[in-house]
Amino acid sequence: MKVVVLGSGGSWPSRDRNPPAVALKLDGDILLFDCAEGTQRQFMLSSLSFMQVRHILISHLHADHFLGLPGLVETMALNGRKEPLHVFGPAGSAARLRTLFTVGYFSPAFDIHFRDLEPGEQVSLDWLDLTCARAVHQVPALSYAVEEPGRPGKFDLQKAKALGIPEGPLFNRLQSGVPVTVRGKTFTPDMVLGPPRKGRKVVYTGDTSPSPELLELARDCDLLIHDSTADEKLTEKANQFGHSSNVQAARAAADSGALRLLLVHVSPRFGPEEAPRILEEAKKIFPGTVLASDLMELEVGHRDGATKP
Repeated sequence: MKVVVLGSGGSWPSRDRNPPAVALKLDGDILLFDCAEGTQRQFMLSSLSFMQVRHILISHLHADHFLGLPGLVETMALNGRKEPLHVFGPAGSAARLRTLFTVGYFSPAFDIHFRDLEPGEQVSLDWLDLTCARAVHQVPALSYAVEEPGRPGKFDLQKAKALGIPEGPLFNRLQSGVPVTVRGKTFTPDMVLGPPRKGRKVVYTGDTSPSPELLELARDCDLLIHDSTADEKLTEKANQFGHSSNVQAARAAADSGALRLLLVHVSPRFGPEEAPRILEEAKKIFPGTVLASDLMELEVGHRDGATKP
């Protein structure tokens, strides 16, 4: 599982940061959190292909979070896409986004399925399970958690050998959850596997000020991608507009038991020279903090063998 930051800024593009768009790749599929203007070009500069995007999760309908959607869809169409695209958002977004696609004179040669989601709703995306929570912002907004299905427990090699199970294909069958028979005796997976392990969990807050709902959504996640519009000095002002500061994001990571924190949606008021200070303020509270930059890539490891940034 890989996260690629296509846009790490907020509000409007700056020379250093594109507005919000974060791609999550698992195997051959890509899920996209938000789709700011210029996202299709950011894809071209990255290691990913926009043609592999299957689902887009729009956090809310402020311009810097969805204006790239028509351009991305048209670019997909001009490159021969045929597979359907699924676009999710908070209440009222489906109707508004459908209207957006009636303004121009292009018609994609593939189906686009728009769907409103409600806080607390859970959806299966085939390869990931999606859960929504209310984001505290100026307009209807959602935060998203995506999680892999659970994995079998660790295979205990020594225990399997002690039971007299020969190495080879039988080990693979047991790891896959299938009982095996050796010399008339049946061995079940629970005899050689540890307790089941949770799949990887990634949470994307979108724009939000701190809330109990967000903490619960982010509980024990492997990566928390959090709004970090302001620095510590501007925390109160950020909250007035439905945003969080870097220190509030760090506290959310610590309080929710997150494994790592990725700070995104950095205000254009902060130039590159401010980055070390913004990061250090957050790391004092949560050492596992990373400050996003455009085209940054992170591997999302399992909690029992986490990949470091």
